Amino acid sequence: MDSHLIKLVNKLQDTFSNLGGELDMPQLVVVGSQSAGKSSVLETIVGRDFLPRGQGIVTRRPLVLQLIHTPTPDSSASTSSTPYTEWGQFLHLDKRFTDFDEIRKEIEAETFRVAGQNKGISKLPIHLRIYSPDVLDLTLVDLPGLTKIPVGDQPSDIERQIRSLVLDYISKPNCVILSVSAANVDLANSESLKLARTVDPQGRRTIGVLTKLDLMDAGTNALDVLTGRVYPLKLGFIGVVNRSQQDINSNKSMKEALDSETEFFQMHPAYRNIAKKNGTRYLAKTLNQVLMNHIRDKLPDMKARLNTLMGQTQQELNSFGDSASFGDTNSQGALVLRLMTQFARDFVSSIDGTSLDISTKELSGGARIYYIFNDVFGHALASIDSTHNLDTQDIRTAIRNSTGPRASLFVPEVAFDLLVKPQIKLLEAPSLRCVELVYEELVKICHNCTSTELQRFPRLHAQIIEVVSELLRERLGPTSEYAQSLIAIQAAYINTNHPAFIAGSASAVRSATAPRKAIPPRPSSTEPINGRHSPSADDEDDGSDGGASVTTHATRGGGDSRSVSSTLHDRANASSPNVATTRQTRTQHRQSLTHRRSSSQVPPSSTHRHDSQGKQSSGQPGTSLQHTTRESFLTYFFGQNDVGSGPGGRKGSSTDSATGMGSGTGLSASAESGIVPTGRDVAQSPAPMGLMAGKRGADGNSAAFDMKSLGKHIEAIPSDGGPQLTQREEMETALIRSLIASYFNIVRQTIQDLIPKAIMHLLVNHTSQQVQNRLVAALYKTELLGELLNEDEALVAERTRVKALLDAYKEAFKTLSEVNLKTP
Repeated sequence: MDSHLIKLVNKLQDTFSNLGGELDMPQLVVVGSQSAGKSSVLETIVGRDFLPRGQGIVTRRPLVLQLIHTPTPDSSASTSSTPYTEWGQFLHLDKRFTDFDEIRKEIEAETFRVAGQNKGISKLPIHLRIYSPDVLDLTLVDLPGLTKIPVGDQPSDIERQIRSLVLDYISKPNCVILSVSAANVDLANSESLKLARTVDPQGRRTIGVLTKLDLMDAGTNALDVLTGRVYPLKLGFIGVVNRSQQDINSNKSMKEALDSETEFFQMHPAYRNIAKKNGTRYLAKTLNQVLMNHIRDKLPDMKARLNTLMGQTQQELNSFGDSASFGDTNSQGALVLRLMTQFARDFVSSIDGTSLDISTKELSGGARIYYIFNDVFGHALASIDSTHNLDTQDIRTAIRNSTGPRASLFVPEVAFDLLVKPQIKLLEAPSLRCVELVYEELVKICHNCTSTELQRFPRLHAQIIEVVSELLRERLGPTSEYAQSLIAIQAAYINTNHPAFIAGSASAVRSATAPRKAIPPRPSSTEPINGRHSPSADDEDDGSDGGASVTTHATRGGGDSRSVSSTLHDRANASSPNVATTRQTRTQHRQSLTHRRSSSQVPPSSTHRHDSQGKQSSGQPGTSLQHTTRESFLTYFFGQNDVGSGPGGRKGSSTDSATGMGSGTGLSASAESGIVPTGRDVAQSPAPMGLMAGKRGADGNSAAFDMKSLGKHIEAIPSDGGPQLTQREEMETALIRSLIASYFNIVRQTIQDLIPKAIMHLLVNHTSQQVQNRLVAALYKTELLGELLNEDEALVAERTRVKALLDAYKEAFKTLSEVNLKTP
């Protein structure tokens, strides 16, 4: 029974070698330094010269040598059958080699084919079986010899490569290490024993072999090593004497070499007593017995390992499926329908976040769509500046073009519409890009929704992805068009009655009318206030206090509101070079105004009304609050404090004096002090504007002869260093910018809310609801089932290999179970 164990292991080893199994078979691995005599030991065990020989490294690929004992041929048989009693056979060739010289040549050729000509090594083994009646059943693995220095064309890391290869074999628990060392070298320097000790520190599966005992120095012997007193091993040391190179050159036969070896041990005085436990014949018997015992010891572990491998292989085979399970049309239809339903379910669960395979490392599925809506799209909209592409020139041109030949009393609504609509169009590009990003994520989800069973059928998988992609492409157009329509809807009607816009407009007015910086108060005028002269007209200090009192009352009553006249007075005060000039200007203005007042004809009723108003204003504390109420945005916009003075009233009356408008600002004062006239002062002192600005003749009149025809391109604000914007124009520009920003923020918030909703409704939710219906309508057809269920050729080949491996595992398990039952 024991003689069949090695054959059984050899058979299993060949089977698993072809199929790529992971079962580690019990085997003997020969390890030794280069030129330590490993190949000679193997040839002596076999009794034939069949291994390559030469200088340097010769064995460059592992050689798995299976020795199979054949019965002795019957003497009555014909002589023609004698040559076939011993032969060799390679696993990669279906050929018997009866000439062992041809076996040597084939080993060399196979080594060159894989390892190359540069003395490099390869981990791919060569499998060789030798059938002979002179051998015992053994399985030996001959490995490249250990070396230290690369020689010739050897790679620079040849030592590391060989050590790695050796460790791969001897580190397996089912391996018995045959450590070959030369007796003429100190045992402490043995590289094979050193490596064996790293994986087998207690020496339980290591056999020591000492070669070249006949080459030791005279007077020395290895008796202590062979008896285990120097380096103890559980399996012991065995000494052998191989043929020398001279014996090989003289073609000394193996039988003669074995007889000489036996004679050496029997005649040597040191080894005479242990001659029966040394020699090649004893080594072969020992290896055979050790291997069989090792196989017997490892049978339970092998069965357990086989049981595990069978379970893993069966699971792998099940993942490939069985081609016989969908032979008829009904089975094919049910399979296709099940795969499409599973795909649709995985697609929807990936979007909803209910998939079982949820990643914890990165965002996936619907979470990426949420990221697009809130982070990508939201940040894109927030980064848009509502007026970054509108300069002052554009705003002024739009205002003037929208009013025609007339001056605007208010900011024209047409100009606001004209300017805000292009800004709303800026939201279209981010909205369309958001649709595209969501579409791309849905396509990625579609490609990621697959399973191992679906991958069996590449055509079905490709058709499913194509159908879903077509559905997404169909929904991309309507979703993009709806996104564009949302932008067009917002630009079609500018709702200035929006509650948020009204609140924004009020804030814009307050910011536009707020004083930009504090200007020192202007000295008061000597003009009568409400028809009365100041108590001390000649005292400039008292007049200054009286002139500022009205402004002080107005400021107290109306908060931060300031009239245009107050601003003009402040500017006049700031532009006066010195106090003396101001006083002279005030005196000249008072004289001129007194002269004009005496020559003017004012209706008594109007004068009485102004006087009464002046008395009321000067005598009652609430008058300043009423004037502050009048100083609204409209009065500030017109550049004066009163819209009109009543019937029969005229501009520059005492009502204007009550607010401080004409208290110290006259034509002569403006001319001498350098004040730029605005508002009602322009009516008193008209100046050339527009194209005629700054052009006067020698007599002071406008130079009409210099007037030229208008060019094709006229800018609202000349860019050639012309006059700067007036206060009113600056106010209009700032106001319309604030209004545009307010309305743009309303539209931006609306779009940021509607676009994700539209995408979810028209693209995401619609696709999720229709994906299974579309797949069934497009692919569930009888004429397509056979084509869709064509399996991948590589998958079919892999399934065949796995099935054969599973059968081999089952057969090996059955055989090992029978062997275990026969064991006494």
